[in-house]
Amino acid sequence: MSKKGKLWSGRFSESPSDLMEKFSQSVSFDKRLYRHDIAGSIAHAEMLASREIITSAEFRKIRDALKEILGEIEAGRFLWSVEQEDVHMNIESALIEKIGDAGKKLHTGRSRNDQISTDMRLYLMEETDLICQLITAVQVELTRRASQESGTIMPGWTHMQPAQPVTFGHHLLAWNEMLDRDFRRFRDCHERTNESPLGSAALAGTGYPVDREMTASQLGFGKVMDNSLDAVSDRDFVIEFASCSAILMIHLSRIAEELVLWSMPSLEYIDIGENFCTGSSIMPQKKNPDAAELIRGKSGRATGNLVTLLMIMKAQPLAYNRDNQEDKEPIFDQVDTVKLCLEVLLSMLPGIAVLPENMAKAASVGNQTATDLADYLVDRQIPFRDAYQIVGRIVAYTIWNDKHLHEIPLKKLREFSEKIESDVFDIITLDGSLSRRNHVGGTAPAQVRKAARKAAKKLKDRSD
Repeated sequence: MSKKGKLWSGRFSESPSDLMEKFSQSVSFDKRLYRHDIAGSIAHAEMLASREIITSAEFRKIRDALKEILGEIEAGRFLWSVEQEDVHMNIESALIEKIGDAGKKLHTGRSRNDQISTDMRLYLMEETDLICQLITAVQVELTRRASQESGTIMPGWTHMQPAQPVTFGHHLLAWNEMLDRDFRRFRDCHERTNESPLGSAALAGTGYPVDREMTASQLGFGKVMDNSLDAVSDRDFVIEFASCSAILMIHLSRIAEELVLWSMPSLEYIDIGENFCTGSSIMPQKKNPDAAELIRGKSGRATGNLVTLLMIMKAQPLAYNRDNQEDKEPIFDQVDTVKLCLEVLLSMLPGIAVLPENMAKAASVGNQTATDLADYLVDRQIPFRDAYQIVGRIVAYTIWNDKHLHEIPLKKLREFSEKIESDVFDIITLDGSLSRRNHVGGTAPAQVRKAARKAAKKLKDRSD
Protein backbone atom coordinates (compact mmCIF):
# COMPACT_ATOMS: atom_id res chain seq x y z
CA MET A 1 0.00 0.00 0.00
CA SER A 2 1.07 3.55 -0.61
CA LYS A 3 1.98 5.74 2.31
CA LYS A 4 -0.97 7.50 3.88
CA GLY A 5 -1.56 10.96 2.53
CA LYS A 6 -0.01 10.67 -0.95
CA LEU A 7 -2.44 12.52 -3.17
CA TRP A 8 -1.11 10.90 -6.33
CA SER A 9 -0.94 7.32 -5.03
CA GLY A 10 -3.91 5.85 -6.90
CA ARG A 11 -2.07 3.64 -9.43
CA PHE A 12 0.80 2.70 -7.08
CA SER A 13 0.93 -0.46 -5.00
CA GLU A 14 4.25 0.31 -3.34
CA SER A 15 5.43 3.32 -1.40
CA PRO A 16 8.43 5.42 -2.46
CA SER A 17 11.54 4.46 -0.56
CA ASP A 18 12.76 6.81 2.15
CA LEU A 19 15.71 7.62 -0.09
CA MET A 20 13.40 8.49 -2.98
CA GLU A 21 11.35 10.77 -0.74
CA LYS A 22 14.49 12.53 0.44
CA PHE A 23 15.78 12.79 -3.12
CA SER A 24 12.59 14.09 -4.72
CA GLN A 25 11.22 16.42 -2.06
CA SER A 26 11.30 20.17 -2.68
CA VAL A 27 9.26 21.47 0.25
CA SER A 28 12.43 22.30 2.18
CA PHE A 29 13.02 25.16 -0.25
CA ASP A 30 9.84 25.77 -2.27
CA LYS A 31 7.76 26.44 0.86
CA ARG A 32 8.75 30.09 0.45
CA LEU A 33 6.16 30.15 -2.36
CA TYR A 34 3.27 29.55 0.08
CA ARG A 35 1.67 33.01 -0.31
CA HIS A 36 1.67 32.79 -4.08
CA ASP A 37 0.44 29.21 -4.03
CA ILE A 38 -2.48 30.06 -1.75
CA ALA A 39 -3.36 33.15 -3.82
CA GLY A 40 -3.38 31.01 -6.96
CA SER A 41 -5.55 28.39 -5.30
CA ILE A 42 -8.12 30.92 -4.09
CA ALA A 43 -8.33 32.47 -7.56
CA HIS A 44 -8.68 29.02 -9.13
CA ALA A 45 -11.41 27.99 -6.68
CA GLU A 46 -13.36 31.20 -7.25
CA MET A 47 -13.18 30.63 -11.00
CA LEU A 48 -14.42 27.03 -10.57
CA ALA A 49 -17.39 28.37 -8.63
CA SER A 50 -18.13 31.03 -11.24
CA ARG A 51 -18.23 28.29 -13.88
CA GLU A 52 -20.40 26.09 -11.59
CA ILE A 53 -17.77 23.37 -11.50
CA ILE A 54 -17.93 23.62 -7.70
CA THR A 55 -20.62 25.32 -5.62
CA SER A 56 -20.33 28.78 -4.11
CA ALA A 57 -20.51 27.23 -0.66
CA GLU A 58 -17.62 24.91 -1.49
CA PHE A 59 -15.61 27.87 -2.74
CA ARG A 60 -16.18 29.76 0.50
CA LYS A 61 -15.09 26.77 2.55
CA ILE A 62 -11.94 26.42 0.42
CA ARG A 63 -11.16 30.13 0.57
CA ASP A 64 -11.64 30.42 4.31
CA ALA A 65 -9.61 27.30 5.05
CA LEU A 66 -6.78 28.46 2.78
CA LYS A 67 -6.69 31.81 4.59
CA GLU A 68 -6.58 29.91 7.87
CA ILE A 69 -3.63 27.87 6.56
CA LEU A 70 -1.92 31.09 5.47
CA GLY A 71 -2.25 32.42 8.99
CA GLU A 72 -0.83 29.22 10.45
CA ILE A 73 2.16 29.34 8.14
CA GLU A 74 2.92 32.97 8.92
CA ALA A 75 2.55 32.29 12.64
CA GLY A 76 4.99 29.38 12.37
CA ARG A 77 2.40 26.79 13.40
CA PHE A 78 2.15 24.91 10.11
CA LEU A 79 3.86 21.52 10.02
CA TRP A 80 5.64 21.02 6.70
CA SER A 81 5.94 17.38 5.67
CA VAL A 82 8.64 15.91 3.42
CA GLU A 83 6.26 13.03 2.73
CA GLN A 84 3.97 15.50 0.94
CA GLU A 85 6.90 16.48 -1.29
CA ASP A 86 6.29 20.13 -2.09
CA VAL A 87 4.53 23.33 -1.12
CA HIS A 88 1.47 22.48 -3.24
CA MET A 89 0.77 19.04 -1.77
CA ASN A 90 1.45 20.21 1.77
CA ILE A 91 -1.13 22.96 1.51
CA GLU A 92 -3.68 20.84 -0.35
CA SER A 93 -3.34 17.99 2.14
CA ALA A 94 -3.85 20.41 5.03
CA LEU A 95 -6.89 21.84 3.23
CA ILE A 96 -8.45 18.39 2.82
CA GLU A 97 -7.77 17.60 6.46
CA LYS A 98 -9.63 20.77 7.45
CA ILE A 99 -12.69 20.64 5.17
CA GLY A 100 -12.85 17.14 3.70
CA ASP A 101 -14.45 16.55 0.31
CA ALA A 102 -14.68 20.23 -0.60
CA GLY A 103 -10.90 20.42 -0.31
CA LYS A 104 -10.53 17.46 -2.64
CA LYS A 105 -12.25 19.46 -5.38
CA LEU A 106 -9.69 22.30 -5.42
CA HIS A 107 -7.38 20.57 -7.88
CA THR A 108 -10.13 20.15 -10.48
CA GLY A 109 -8.99 21.50 -13.84
CA ARG A 110 -5.38 22.19 -12.88
CA SER A 111 -2.06 20.40 -12.42
CA ARG A 112 1.01 21.01 -10.34
CA ASN A 113 2.60 21.83 -13.70
CA ASP A 114 0.61 25.01 -14.29
CA GLN A 115 0.42 25.61 -10.53
CA ILE A 116 4.19 25.88 -10.02
CA SER A 117 4.66 28.02 -13.12
CA THR A 118 1.98 30.37 -11.78
CA ASP A 119 3.60 30.49 -8.35
CA MET A 120 7.05 31.18 -9.77
CA ARG A 121 5.79 33.95 -12.03
CA LEU A 122 3.95 35.64 -9.17
CA TYR A 123 7.01 35.29 -6.94
CA LEU A 124 9.48 36.66 -9.48
CA MET A 125 7.27 39.60 -10.44
CA GLU A 126 7.09 40.55 -6.77
CA GLU A 127 10.83 40.16 -6.26
CA THR A 128 11.57 42.05 -9.48
CA ASP A 129 9.59 45.00 -8.15
CA LEU A 130 11.60 44.94 -4.90
CA ILE A 131 14.90 44.71 -6.74
CA CYS A 132 13.93 47.63 -8.98
CA GLN A 133 13.14 49.68 -5.88
CA LEU A 134 16.59 48.89 -4.47
CA ILE A 135 18.32 49.73 -7.75
CA THR A 136 16.49 53.05 -7.81
CA ALA A 137 17.51 53.82 -4.23
CA VAL A 138 21.18 53.18 -5.08
CA GLN A 139 20.85 55.39 -8.16
CA VAL A 140 19.35 58.20 -6.08
CA GLU A 141 22.36 58.08 -3.76
CA LEU A 142 24.81 58.01 -6.67
CA THR A 143 23.24 61.01 -8.38
CA ARG A 144 23.14 62.93 -5.10
CA ARG A 145 26.84 62.32 -4.50
CA ALA A 146 27.64 63.02 -8.16
CA SER A 147 26.17 66.50 -7.86
CA GLN A 148 28.23 67.14 -4.72
CA GLU A 149 31.42 65.87 -6.35
CA SER A 150 30.92 67.45 -9.78
CA GLY A 151 34.18 69.39 -9.49
CA THR A 152 36.27 66.84 -7.59
CA ILE A 153 39.18 65.97 -9.87
CA MET A 154 40.40 62.39 -10.06
CA PRO A 155 42.49 60.38 -12.52
CA GLY A 156 40.67 58.49 -15.22
CA TRP A 157 42.23 55.14 -16.08
CA THR A 158 42.36 52.88 -19.08
CA HIS A 159 44.31 49.61 -18.90
CA MET A 160 44.74 50.45 -15.18
CA GLN A 161 47.08 53.25 -16.23
CA PRO A 162 46.62 57.04 -15.87
CA ALA A 163 44.75 58.27 -18.94
CA GLN A 164 42.88 61.58 -18.64
CA PRO A 165 41.52 63.56 -15.69
CA VAL A 166 37.83 63.23 -14.91
CA THR A 167 35.69 64.20 -11.97
CA PHE A 168 34.49 61.90 -9.25
CA GLY A 169 30.94 63.01 -9.99
CA HIS A 170 31.36 61.94 -13.62
CA HIS A 171 32.60 58.54 -12.46
CA LEU A 172 29.61 58.10 -10.14
CA LEU A 173 27.26 58.92 -13.00
CA ALA A 174 28.94 56.20 -15.06
CA TRP A 175 27.96 53.75 -12.33
CA ASN A 176 24.45 55.19 -12.45
CA GLU A 177 24.22 54.51 -16.18
CA MET A 178 25.12 50.85 -15.65
CA LEU A 179 22.44 50.50 -12.99
CA ASP A 180 19.91 52.33 -15.16
CA ARG A 181 20.34 49.69 -17.85
CA ASP A 182 19.89 47.02 -15.17
CA PHE A 183 16.64 48.64 -14.04
CA ARG A 184 15.30 48.66 -17.60
CA ARG A 185 16.33 45.03 -18.12
CA PHE A 186 14.42 43.96 -15.01
CA ARG A 187 11.35 45.91 -16.11
CA ASP A 188 11.48 44.19 -19.51
CA CYS A 189 11.85 40.83 -17.77
CA HIS A 190 8.83 41.64 -15.60
CA GLU A 191 6.75 42.28 -18.71
CA ARG A 192 7.52 38.85 -20.14
CA THR A 193 6.92 37.17 -16.78
CA ASN A 194 3.52 38.83 -16.49
CA GLU A 195 1.56 36.07 -18.28
CA SER A 196 -0.67 33.49 -16.62
CA PRO A 197 -0.16 29.76 -17.27
CA LEU A 198 -2.99 28.82 -14.89
CA GLY A 199 -5.61 26.67 -16.60
CA SER A 200 -3.13 24.94 -18.89
CA ALA A 201 -3.27 21.97 -16.51
CA ALA A 202 -0.69 19.23 -17.10
CA LEU A 203 0.16 20.10 -20.72
CA ALA A 204 -2.88 19.97 -22.99
CA GLY A 205 -5.32 22.25 -21.22
CA THR A 206 -8.39 20.89 -19.43
CA GLY A 207 -11.78 19.51 -20.41
CA TYR A 208 -13.51 21.72 -17.86
CA PRO A 209 -14.96 25.05 -19.03
CA VAL A 210 -12.41 27.12 -17.16
CA ASP A 211 -12.11 30.90 -17.44
CA ARG A 212 -8.39 31.59 -17.70
CA GLU A 213 -8.87 35.31 -18.21
CA MET A 214 -10.68 35.51 -14.88
CA THR A 215 -7.89 33.89 -12.88
CA ALA A 216 -5.27 35.91 -14.73
CA SER A 217 -7.07 39.13 -13.85
CA GLN A 218 -7.56 38.16 -10.20
CA LEU A 219 -3.88 37.37 -9.81
CA GLY A 220 -2.78 40.57 -11.52
CA PHE A 221 -1.40 39.04 -14.71
CA GLY A 222 -1.44 41.09 -17.88
CA LYS A 223 -2.57 38.24 -20.12
CA VAL A 224 -2.91 34.47 -20.38
CA MET A 225 -0.28 32.35 -22.08
CA ASP A 226 -1.41 31.26 -25.53
CA ASN A 227 -0.12 27.68 -25.65
CA SER A 228 -0.65 25.12 -22.91
CA LEU A 229 2.48 23.11 -23.78
CA ASP A 230 4.64 26.20 -23.56
CA ALA A 231 2.85 27.50 -20.48
CA VAL A 232 3.80 24.55 -18.28
CA SER A 233 7.30 23.96 -19.65
CA ASP A 234 8.63 27.49 -20.20
CA ARG A 235 11.34 28.68 -17.85
CA ASP A 236 12.59 31.52 -20.03
CA PHE A 237 11.31 33.97 -17.45
CA VAL A 238 13.42 32.30 -14.75
CA ILE A 239 16.51 32.30 -16.95
CA GLU A 240 15.92 35.90 -17.98
CA PHE A 241 15.60 36.97 -14.35
CA ALA A 242 18.83 35.13 -13.56
CA SER A 243 20.50 36.79 -16.54
CA CYS A 244 19.40 40.27 -15.48
CA SER A 245 20.62 39.47 -11.99
CA ALA A 246 23.99 38.20 -13.20
CA ILE A 247 24.58 41.32 -15.30
CA LEU A 248 23.59 43.50 -12.35
CA MET A 249 25.98 41.58 -10.11
CA ILE A 250 28.80 42.06 -12.61
CA HIS A 251 28.15 45.80 -12.42
CA LEU A 252 28.10 45.69 -8.63
CA SER A 253 31.35 43.71 -8.74
CA ARG A 254 33.01 46.37 -10.90
CA ILE A 255 31.85 49.07 -8.50
CA ALA A 256 33.09 47.04 -5.55
CA GLU A 257 36.46 46.48 -7.23
CA GLU A 258 36.96 50.20 -7.64
CA LEU A 259 36.01 50.82 -4.02
CA VAL A 260 38.61 48.26 -2.97
CA LEU A 261 41.30 49.82 -5.17
CA TRP A 262 40.52 53.40 -4.19
CA SER A 263 40.65 52.57 -0.49
CA MET A 264 44.18 51.09 -0.71
CA PRO A 265 46.67 53.12 1.42
CA SER A 266 48.85 53.50 -1.68
CA LEU A 267 46.01 55.40 -3.40
CA GLU A 268 43.65 56.49 -0.62
CA TYR A 269 41.13 58.24 -2.83
CA ILE A 270 38.34 57.28 -0.44
CA ASP A 271 37.81 56.02 3.07
CA ILE A 272 35.15 53.33 3.54
CA GLY A 273 33.25 53.58 6.79
CA GLU A 274 34.43 51.24 9.52
CA ASN A 275 30.96 49.71 9.84
CA PHE A 276 31.49 48.05 6.44
CA CYS A 277 35.08 46.91 7.05
CA THR A 278 36.63 44.25 9.25
CA GLY A 279 39.98 43.67 10.90
CA SER A 280 42.56 40.94 10.77
CA SER A 281 42.87 38.14 13.30
CA ILE A 282 46.66 38.58 13.37
CA MET A 283 47.57 42.03 11.95
CA PRO A 284 46.32 44.80 14.27
CA GLN A 285 46.72 47.58 11.69
CA LYS A 286 44.38 46.09 9.08
CA LYS A 287 41.14 47.66 7.92
CA ASN A 288 39.81 45.36 5.24
CA PRO A 289 37.07 46.42 2.76
CA ASP A 290 35.26 43.12 3.25
CA ALA A 291 31.78 44.30 2.28
CA ALA A 292 33.03 45.40 -1.15
CA GLU A 293 35.07 42.21 -1.53
CA LEU A 294 32.06 40.04 -0.70
CA ILE A 295 29.91 41.85 -3.28
CA ARG A 296 32.70 41.23 -5.79
CA GLY A 297 32.86 37.57 -4.81
CA LYS A 298 29.11 36.98 -4.95
CA SER A 299 29.06 38.03 -8.61
CA GLY A 300 30.60 34.63 -9.39
CA ARG A 301 27.81 32.96 -7.49
CA ALA A 302 25.20 34.87 -9.51
CA THR A 303 26.85 33.91 -12.79
CA GLY A 304 26.96 30.28 -11.64
CA ASN A 305 23.23 30.32 -10.90
CA LEU A 306 22.54 31.54 -14.43
CA VAL A 307 24.67 28.77 -15.94
CA THR A 308 22.92 26.20 -13.74
CA LEU A 309 19.51 27.28 -15.03
CA LEU A 310 20.65 27.25 -18.64
CA MET A 311 21.99 23.72 -18.25
CA ILE A 312 18.78 22.52 -16.58
CA MET A 313 16.79 23.58 -19.64
CA LYS A 314 19.20 22.85 -22.47
CA ALA A 315 17.98 19.34 -23.39
CA GLN A 316 14.42 19.22 -22.08
CA PRO A 317 11.72 18.07 -24.47
CA LEU A 318 8.20 19.46 -24.14
CA ALA A 319 6.35 19.58 -21.85
CA TYR A 320 7.03 19.58 -18.10
CA ASN A 321 9.90 17.50 -16.70
CA ARG A 322 10.95 16.98 -13.10
CA ASP A 323 14.28 18.62 -13.94
CA ASN A 324 12.41 21.88 -13.50
CA GLN A 325 12.29 21.33 -9.77
CA GLU A 326 15.99 22.20 -9.85
CA ASP A 327 15.28 25.78 -10.89
CA LYS A 328 14.08 26.78 -7.41
CA GLU A 329 17.27 26.74 -5.35
CA PRO A 330 19.42 28.73 -7.81
CA ILE A 331 16.70 31.29 -8.45
CA PHE A 332 15.93 31.70 -4.74
CA ASP A 333 19.64 32.14 -4.10
CA GLN A 334 19.81 34.64 -6.97
CA VAL A 335 17.02 36.72 -5.44
CA ASP A 336 18.57 36.65 -1.96
CA THR A 337 22.07 37.45 -3.23
CA VAL A 338 21.04 40.37 -5.42
CA LYS A 339 18.83 41.98 -2.79
CA LEU A 340 21.41 41.63 -0.05
CA CYS A 341 24.22 43.06 -2.17
CA LEU A 342 22.09 46.04 -3.20
CA GLU A 343 21.11 46.65 0.42
CA VAL A 344 24.75 46.54 1.53
CA LEU A 345 25.91 48.88 -1.23
CA LEU A 346 23.05 51.27 -0.50
CA SER A 347 23.99 51.36 3.19
CA MET A 348 27.72 51.62 2.49
CA LEU A 349 27.71 54.50 -0.02
CA PRO A 350 26.69 57.38 2.28
CA GLY A 351 29.54 56.58 4.69
CA ILE A 352 32.28 56.69 2.04
CA ALA A 353 34.48 59.74 2.57
CA VAL A 354 36.17 61.29 -0.47
CA LEU A 355 39.78 62.49 -0.13
CA PRO A 356 39.97 65.11 -2.92
CA GLU A 357 43.58 66.14 -2.29
CA ASN A 358 44.80 62.61 -2.89
CA MET A 359 42.65 62.28 -6.01
CA ALA A 360 43.93 65.55 -7.47
CA LYS A 361 47.53 64.63 -6.69
CA ALA A 362 47.08 61.32 -8.49
CA ALA A 363 45.49 63.10 -11.46
CA SER A 364 48.60 65.27 -11.84
CA VAL A 365 50.82 62.21 -12.31
CA GLY A 366 51.36 60.50 -15.64
CA ASN A 367 50.96 63.43 -18.05
CA GLN A 368 47.19 62.98 -18.15
CA THR A 369 46.70 66.22 -20.09
CA ALA A 370 48.94 65.09 -22.97
CA THR A 371 45.92 64.59 -25.23
CA ASP A 372 44.86 68.16 -24.50
CA LEU A 373 48.26 69.39 -25.68
CA ALA A 374 47.89 67.41 -28.89
CA ASP A 375 44.43 68.92 -29.41
CA TYR A 376 45.94 72.36 -28.77
CA LEU A 377 48.38 71.80 -31.64
CA VAL A 378 45.60 70.53 -33.90
CA ASP A 379 43.74 73.79 -33.23
CA ARG A 380 46.85 75.46 -34.66
CA GLN A 381 46.57 73.60 -37.95
CA ILE A 382 48.98 70.74 -37.18
CA PRO A 383 47.60 67.38 -38.38
CA PHE A 384 46.64 65.17 -35.44
CA ARG A 385 49.20 62.44 -36.17
CA ASP A 386 51.98 65.02 -36.35
CA ALA A 387 50.71 66.62 -33.15
CA TYR A 388 50.64 63.17 -31.53
CA GLN A 389 54.32 62.62 -32.40
CA ILE A 390 55.33 66.04 -31.08
CA VAL A 391 53.56 65.48 -27.78
CA GLY A 392 55.02 61.98 -27.56
CA ARG A 393 58.51 63.50 -27.66
CA ILE A 394 57.52 66.04 -25.01
CA VAL A 395 56.24 63.22 -22.79
CA ALA A 396 59.53 61.37 -23.25
CA TYR A 397 61.31 64.53 -22.12
CA THR A 398 59.19 64.70 -18.95
CA ILE A 399 60.03 61.09 -18.14
CA TRP A 400 63.79 61.55 -18.68
CA ASN A 401 63.80 64.73 -16.60
CA ASP A 402 61.33 63.69 -13.92
CA LYS A 403 58.95 66.55 -14.58
CA HIS A 404 55.23 66.95 -15.05
CA LEU A 405 53.92 68.34 -18.33
CA HIS A 406 52.79 71.63 -16.83
CA GLU A 407 56.23 72.14 -15.22
CA ILE A 408 58.09 72.43 -18.54
CA PRO A 409 58.99 76.07 -19.32
CA LEU A 410 57.42 77.65 -22.37
CA LYS A 411 60.86 78.15 -23.94
CA LYS A 412 61.49 74.40 -23.75
CA LEU A 413 58.05 73.54 -25.12
CA ARG A 414 58.65 75.78 -28.12
CA GLU A 415 61.73 73.72 -28.97
CA PHE A 416 59.30 70.94 -29.83
CA SER A 417 56.89 73.20 -31.73
CA GLU A 418 56.89 76.91 -32.42
CA LYS A 419 53.08 76.76 -32.49
CA ILE A 420 53.04 76.53 -28.69
CA GLU A 421 52.28 79.86 -26.99
CA SER A 422 51.82 80.95 -23.38
CA ASP A 423 48.10 80.15 -23.48
CA VAL A 424 49.03 76.47 -23.54
CA PHE A 425 49.16 76.51 -19.74
CA ASP A 426 45.42 77.20 -19.67
CA ILE A 427 44.99 73.94 -21.53
CA ILE A 428 47.35 71.49 -19.88
CA THR A 429 46.25 72.11 -16.31
CA LEU A 430 43.76 69.70 -14.75
CA ASP A 431 41.04 72.35 -14.57
CA GLY A 432 41.74 73.36 -18.16
CA SER A 433 41.47 69.79 -19.35
CA LEU A 434 38.14 69.27 -17.60
CA SER A 435 36.60 72.53 -18.76
CA ARG A 436 37.32 71.72 -22.42
CA ARG A 437 35.07 68.65 -22.25
CA ASN A 438 31.96 70.76 -21.95
CA HIS A 439 29.54 68.71 -24.04
CA VAL A 440 26.80 66.16 -23.42
CA GLY A 441 28.39 63.16 -21.73
CA GLY A 442 31.61 65.05 -21.00
CA THR A 443 33.36 65.39 -17.67
CA ALA A 444 33.33 69.19 -17.40
CA PRO A 445 31.89 70.08 -13.96
CA ALA A 446 29.04 72.06 -15.53
CA GLN A 447 28.09 69.04 -17.64
CA VAL A 448 28.32 66.72 -14.63
CA ARG A 449 25.95 68.93 -12.64
CA LYS A 450 23.56 69.07 -15.58
CA ALA A 451 23.73 65.29 -16.03
CA ALA A 452 23.17 64.72 -12.31
CA ARG A 453 20.06 66.93 -12.38
CA LYS A 454 18.75 65.10 -15.44
CA ALA A 455 19.36 61.70 -13.80
CA ALA A 456 17.75 62.82 -10.53
CA LYS A 457 14.64 64.03 -12.39
CA LYS A 458 14.41 60.74 -14.26
CA LEU A 459 14.54 58.85 -10.97
CA LYS A 460 11.94 61.13 -9.39
CA ASP A 461 9.60 60.66 -12.35
CA ARG A 462 10.11 56.89 -12.06
CA SER A 463 9.07 56.92 -8.41
CA ASP A 464 6.06 59.23 -8.82
